[in-house]
Amino acid sequence: MVSIGFFGGVDEIGGNKILLEDGDTRVWLDFGQSFDMGTEYFINWLKPRRGNGLRDYFEFGLLPKISGLYGEEVLGETDLGYCDPCFDGVFVSHAHADHVNHLKFVDKTVPVFLGKGTRFFMEAMEKTSAFADYGAHDYQGFRTGDVLNVGSLEAYPVHVDHSIPAAYGYIIHTSENTIVYTGDMRVHGTRGEMTKEFLQLAREAEPDIMICEGTRMVRSGKRKHLSEPEVAKGVHEVCEQASKDGKNVIFTQPSRDMDRWRTFYEAAVESGRVLVIHPKTAYLLERLLDDEHLSLPNPLTDDWVRVYYRRKRSRTYAEKDYYVWERKYLDRLVTAEEVKRFPTRYLVNLDFYNFTELIDMRPEPGSHFIYSMSEPFTDEDLEEEVLHNWLDHFGLKYHQLHASGHMSRADLREALEIVNPDKVFPVHTEGAERFKDIYSSVVPPVKGETYQI
Repeated sequence: MVSIGFFGGVDEIGGNKILLEDGDTRVWLDFGQSFDMGTEYFINWLKPRRGNGLRDYFEFGLLPKISGLYGEEVLGETDLGYCDPCFDGVFVSHAHADHVNHLKFVDKTVPVFLGKGTRFFMEAMEKTSAFADYGAHDYQGFRTGDVLNVGSLEAYPVHVDHSIPAAYGYIIHTSENTIVYTGDMRVHGTRGEMTKEFLQLAREAEPDIMICEGTRMVRSGKRKHLSEPEVAKGVHEVCEQASKDGKNVIFTQPSRDMDRWRTFYEAAVESGRVLVIHPKTAYLLERLLDDEHLSLPNPLTDDWVRVYYRRKRSRTYAEKDYYVWERKYLDRLVTAEEVKRFPTRYLVNLDFYNFTELIDMRPEPGSHFIYSMSEPFTDEDLEEEVLHNWLDHFGLKYHQLHASGHMSRADLREALEIVNPDKVFPVHTEGAERFKDIYSSVVPPVKGETYQI
């Protein structure tokens, strides 16, 4: 008998934890942390205790209590006793936190199946972030065209376009039926043809079930959602105007959206500016040079890329002030003083939580700030108000230029028509009921419920 259990990604954005069972074979489709997880109890620096395993999570029902899933080391002070793992793997769709962040709790003997490029991103995050830890699993990498034979399942991972490379959907043949899992996907990015290929292959598989993301079924917000070419056009226009006026251009963007980095890099080159990135970005770009499917600048040798360093303890940019992995890029250093002195020389990446650097950069009034992301803030209205207070204080012009990583409602309708599954389970959405407006056979899942297929 085949069943699907939904333990995350239900009535929320992200946090996908979907259990597929086929007789004795049990696999998870993603194991992530939702954007809003635990916000009723935890906020800002009030977080679950890092050294307390799963106790704080279980207290508020933030992770499912399931035997044979978690590592012994994270169960020590909980009332869920450890037993040998009874799961055959986790199928990861891509490297965003809302799909992988809770892997760290899964027993290390449970294999994790993921794209080879996906692992590059996860390794880079673990190296450069004190908060990233996905666990020491048996990571088994694949590419599109590979077949995963896990117990009674035969799974085909197929690339899709998303706001991070190495994103995949799955076509899974069980002993009784066929199930399609979309992960996150879009058709308006630079590689929309990959998503279209996935949808066509899914259609040819004649699926009984489609587990489909629906992030934008409800959330539209006040931010504009463009295609990647439209973002590129907007960035080029801002850079061109700023160069005419002798002004700075500063921007923020999702740190692992390589299409967006390429957009800003090309805009920098065409406008005669040097792209200035953070050390973490430099490390990621260098790591991704090992992926032959990506074409990205080398931060160590490219004349159009430099690395911005904040002053730390000594206030002198001394090598000893920086982590060992950061020191590699010090000979590519750009300082706040240099950005201030040469406003038209650079296109500078600056994320919201480093806005204090503006005090040292002193951008020319009338300079430009490009907000190139739409990810939800925590306490969004307050943080957005603070962002605009900073921009107003320094007299910066605000431009919102972003291409979502997710399908629009119209694109979702077309995708469902193409695949034509017998039944749809919406996940990764706050608008599961609205799927009924665009497709005839929809089952909005209930968190914690298991459905026989």
